[in-house]
Amino acid sequence: MKLDLRDRTVVITGAGGGLGGALADALAARGARLALLDLDEDLVAARAAALGDAGRARGWSADVRDLDALRRTTEEVADHFGGIDVVIAAAGVLGSLHTLTATDEDEWDRVVDINLSGVWRTFRAAAPHVARRRGHLVAMSSLIAYVHPPLLGGYAASKAGVAALCDTTRLELRPAGVTVSSVHPAIFRTPMIGDALGSPAAVELVRDFTGVFKTVPIETVVADMVAGIERRAKRIVSPAPHRVTAYVPGLAQAAIERLAFRPRTIRRAVELGAIPAPAPRRTGTAVR
Repeated sequence: MKLDLRDRTVVITGAGGGLGGALADALAARGARLALLDLDEDLVAARAAALGDAGRARGWSADVRDLDALRRTTEEVADHFGGIDVVIAAAGVLGSLHTLTATDEDEWDRVVDINLSGVWRTFRAAAPHVARRRGHLVAMSSLIAYVHPPLLGGYAASKAGVAALCDTTRLELRPAGVTVSSVHPAIFRTPMIGDALGSPAAVELVRDFTGVFKTVPIETVVADMVAGIERRAKRIVSPAPHRVTAYVPGLAQAAIERLAFRPRTIRRAVELGAIPAPAPRRTGTAVR
């Protein structure tokens, strides 16, 4: 069923970035109410003010590395707007282009924590609110989730993880009427990735951004995302000619879902999986 965005409340994490800001503009043009979340509260407050009064858009400070803070923020958003219909987990980082052996542990942890665990925390905090409205969850993945270049191990692993997380979450929340999209754009330029794409390693790797590595305008990515959200699409690929890259692996997932994960089975498994695991027993050797 198509999702009419007019007067729907949409939460965007990473709303202070180039993609988040462009999404906010496009969704406001569709008549959505916007909750803009970012580390830079002043930036998203200014962007919200430019989109209308506090009844149409408002900014909040939020860190996707802090689950408790995200829970508090989503509660505030739901109270302010009367509920949450759509959540777009758009916060992310690219990281530097390095080989496995040249990647610093802190850098690896940062990329995976923000890009993958940040999506999990965002969904975890917002899912109860979205379920009340039978709404929609969206997470930024990448075509790199399916095509894995060298020098981007942490980024590729995190984006592949996001795609997998969206597939599992979609099945788990389907009985509640919640739909889930993963977004898989080709390379597009924003201030966040401009420096990395200009590095000698990046230019060598993608051959001056020609052919299959040709960059796509951010306006194309945003338009495809908005259209995909309105369709409640499982996978949003931008630009369109790259769709086969994501859809071929998705065929196997779709077949397994139909054959093995039937609605009744999922409902029962979700009921059992919602039971908290018992605390691990502490064992050890007594000192006498």
